[in-house]
Amino acid sequence: MSILPIILHPDPRLKKTCDPVETVSKELRQLADSMLETMYDAPGVGLAAPQIGTLNRLFVMDCGDKEVRDEPTVLINPEITWVSEELNTHNEGCLSLPDLFEDIERPKEVRIKFLDIDGTPREEQYDGLWATCAQHELDHLNGVLFIDHLSRIKRSMMTKKMVKYKKEVARG
Repeated sequence: MSILPIILHPDPRLKKTCDPVETVSKELRQLADSMLETMYDAPGVGLAAPQIGTLNRLFVMDCGDKEVRDEPTVLINPEITWVSEELNTHNEGCLSLPDLFEDIERPKEVRIKFLDIDGTPREEQYDGLWATCAQHELDHLNGVLFIDHLSRIKRSMMTKKMVKYKKEVARG
């Protein structure tokens, strides 16, 4: 396992639709382990493969107790099969847009079918922060960032902040 560099917005790789995973291999399991390590180190509650430059339909999340880290979840080829009519607003952030947060409204509950780290088909229902995180990460797999749910003006302002941030980081 290793900590991977996280791609920052704006970057065209974050806007690409990811390809389905064909086989759950040893390399994919190692990638998922490194993604979890990267997510915990950042720190965050979710990380999608395109955020580390891999265009596969894979994301990891753990919305449990930050001190315990006992609920790491790997979702391969996730697909939403149901959403609740009830909505929930969460103040979302993103590891690809550090220190930027905005209220985003999404379905309060979702049911997702996916392959787990062993390649076993599963279907889980998530609510609250878990549902928000799963939808946020699944958006990444479709080339959608949380700022794409905002008005054009807010999205533009956040993108300008990120361009400035990336220049500052590059200067050291």
